[in-house]
Amino acid sequence: MSKNVFIFVMLFILNIKIIKNLSDMNQQDLKQISERGISEEKLEVQLEQFKTGFPFLHLEGAAAVGKGIVAPSEEEQKKYISAWDEYKNSGRKITKFVPASGAASRMFKNLFAFLDADYNEPTTDFEKTFFDGIKKFAFRKALCGKCKELYGKSIKELIAEGEYKKIVSALLKPEGLNYGQLPKGLLLFHEYEDGTCRTPMEEHLVEAALYASSDGKANVHFTVSHDHIELFKKKVSEKKDFYEKKFNVKYDITFSEQKPSTDTVAVNPDNTLFRNADGSLLFRPGGHGALIENLNEIDSDVIFIKNIDNVVPDRLKHDTVVWKQVIAGVLVSLQAKNFEYLKVLDSGHYNHAKLEEIIRFLQRDLCCRKPDIKDLEDADLVIYLRKKLNRPMRVCGVVKNVGEPGGGPFLVYNSDGTISLQILESSQIDKNNKEYMDMFTHGTHFNPVDLVCATKDYKGKSFNLPDYVDKTTGFISSKSKNGRELRALELPGLWNGAMSDWNTVFVEVPLSTFNPVKTVNDLLRDAHQGIQK
Repeated sequence: MSKNVFIFVMLFILNIKIIKNLSDMNQQDLKQISERGISEEKLEVQLEQFKTGFPFLHLEGAAAVGKGIVAPSEEEQKKYISAWDEYKNSGRKITKFVPASGAASRMFKNLFAFLDADYNEPTTDFEKTFFDGIKKFAFRKALCGKCKELYGKSIKELIAEGEYKKIVSALLKPEGLNYGQLPKGLLLFHEYEDGTCRTPMEEHLVEAALYASSDGKANVHFTVSHDHIELFKKKVSEKKDFYEKKFNVKYDITFSEQKPSTDTVAVNPDNTLFRNADGSLLFRPGGHGALIENLNEIDSDVIFIKNIDNVVPDRLKHDTVVWKQVIAGVLVSLQAKNFEYLKVLDSGHYNHAKLEEIIRFLQRDLCCRKPDIKDLEDADLVIYLRKKLNRPMRVCGVVKNVGEPGGGPFLVYNSDGTISLQILESSQIDKNNKEYMDMFTHGTHFNPVDLVCATKDYKGKSFNLPDYVDKTTGFISSKSKNGRELRALELPGLWNGAMSDWNTVFVEVPLSTFNPVKTVNDLLRDAHQGIQK
């Protein structure tokens, strides 16, 4: 059998399986997908994606300062901060959008392993670091109180007796502080001189007051899981008045959950539908890219996006506040110019020289190039320019690469032949392409998820954000459930493919603005010590 015939036969078999998957669905299945708001057509697309996979992206190169990344001088920083001050005090609505749905369980992976280990005293470097630094955790007082409640002894007494696992159990288990199951946003991260401790959620409220408030009002939106939404609401009711008085602002704090309609079906390794023990279909959350639907419902002129765990105590907030204002100033400055050009194009009053000026803005300031643009007649050129200008805009802070896992800024070829700036993850790059892997490995900058977005056109109408998603940028991963292998489908990431067709600008920001907490021991770093030692 020739190679081409073999490929044809395999594709035919896979197509038969897709059709069989759909024809095998029973009334319970149809009810299940209907309750989630998923159409049969959408399910069919997902099954087709399992079959075909996703194409790798075609890269021109990694972005760098002078090549897609802006590094503002001190004078330019002042200009952008001034532009932001003027904008935010002109009656505009500003929202801080914080993805906060993740449980903290991964933070404590090493401590869960310690509980299951066949030894009782700290043995690994991680375990030793945790116990050596236990006095520096903001949650230590609450943990000590819980130890006394459960065991009648303090942390110090339990350590003296070698009862290390009791301390960890009091921290992680439901009968203790339950940190192993709580959302990361509600853990005690930072302790202050006055003895108070703050959660990441509270630190985001503080940040909103410092750089994202307008006319004395701060809008903050958290995306949370269904299981945690009441806990978040309770914490807000406890803390809101305090921070309003402290920062002289009024908060409008809202929540949303990831929509069930963005869940994706799971399949077996042969691409047949994966079923639970009771025969029901298994649906999984589609990843943070699903939040484009939540973002689409935010009615604001400017939206800041930042992860829940990337916060610092007040003594270190200066750089964060300054640079948030800088990137916001870059955004509103570019948007003003963008709107000016759109009005010119819509008016019909322009000449070829004006079109060339707009091309320079698109290529130089918005880093969107069309190699064959000179081949376009003026009429087609106007259509092209208007399409590229009239779309959502984002300015992304990027930090110098220090070896953190995750995505980075790249110049990428798009399906329409243009080249633009994108944030890419390793899953979007062909690992067999040495040139591309070298670009990814040796890129100068890293994506810390530090975005400020404009999602309305010059007439004040909101863009429909799902229209700007590149649906070919999802990926498939191998997972398991109850010991059974499965294939899972991830939607295009929120700051990756979900914003692929936005105008994107990268600005270099200091590494001091990037302080994520991936493990509990990260809280021992100086960046998370509220009290200067």
